[in-house]
Amino acid sequence: MKLARAFWLIPTLLFTNPVWAFQSRVVAIPSAAMHKSFEATVVLPDEYARGKEARRFPVVYLLHGSGGDYTDWAANSQIGKLADRYHVILVMPDGGHESWYIDSPVDPRSRYETYVGAEVVAYVDAHFRTIATRQARAITGLSMGGFGALHIALDRPHAFGAAGSISGAVDPRACDDEPGISDVFGDPTRHASYWNSRAIIENARSFENAHIALTIDCGVNDFFVKSNRTLHERLVELGVPHDYAERPGGHTWTYWANAIQYQVLFFATSFKRNGVYERIA
Repeated sequence: MKLARAFWLIPTLLFTNPVWAFQSRVVAIPSAAMHKSFEATVVLPDEYARGKEARRFPVVYLLHGSGGDYTDWAANSQIGKLADRYHVILVMPDGGHESWYIDSPVDPRSRYETYVGAEVVAYVDAHFRTIATRQARAITGLSMGGFGALHIALDRPHAFGAAGSISGAVDPRACDDEPGISDVFGDPTRHASYWNSRAIIENARSFENAHIALTIDCGVNDFFVKSNRTLHERLVELGVPHDYAERPGGHTWTYWANAIQYQVLFFATSFKRNGVYERIA
C-alpha cells in the first residue's frame, strides 16, 4: 500500500491577510540529537498579542504526513481560526519526509521522536507563553503524522495529556513497500520484531495506563480505514476511553482540513476538563 503524499500550496494567506501574518511565524528549532536545526510553523491566537504578558496558553502540536513538511497544515487548512476559537498555540514541526517520527534503530541520524517529543516541546515552552504541563499539551497528525503522534504520546505520556490521529498509518507493517520506510525501521524481515513493537494496533493495551485523552478518525474511503477500525475495536475490548469517528472521504486534504476542526475541539474540551482555561481567564 502506497502512502499518499501530502502536497501543499504556497501559503499566500501569510502575505495577504494582516491578522494571519501576525499570528503565523516560522522559527528554527535546533536539535542536539541530530546536530541541526529544522523550521517549524507556529500560529498564535490573537489574544496572545492583546493579552497580558503573564497570560499563557495550551499547545496543540500538528504533525505532517509522508513527503510533507512544516508548511502543510498552514497551507491547506484554516488553522488560524482554530487558534483563535479555542485559545491555543498551534505548532507544526518539520518531521522529515520519511522519518515516521521514530528514533531509528538503523539510522542514528534520524532521531525525530526525541526531536518532536522533547526538543521541540522544550523550545516552545522556553520561547512562547505556554502552560508547560502535560494537561495543557496535545499532539495529533495526519497519515504518517497520525502514527507519529500516537507513538510519541505513548512513549512520552508525561509530556502529552491528549493525542489524536487523522487517517493514521497505525500499522506501518502495511506500508513496508513505501519508499524510505525501511531506511528508518530497518528491513521488514530482519527487523520484524521492531516493526511489530512499533505498530500502534499492537500497543493498544499501552493506552490503558497512559491516561491520555484519545481521539482517532479516518475517512470511510481511506486505505487506512481497516487498520483504524482494528485499533478502535481493540481499544473498545480493553475498555480504553477514546473518541472514534469515520466520515465520508479519503486520504486527502479535503478530509484532513475538515477533521482537524473536530480534533482541536476535542483537545479544547480536554483542556477545559483539566482546568487549563481557568489559568488564562
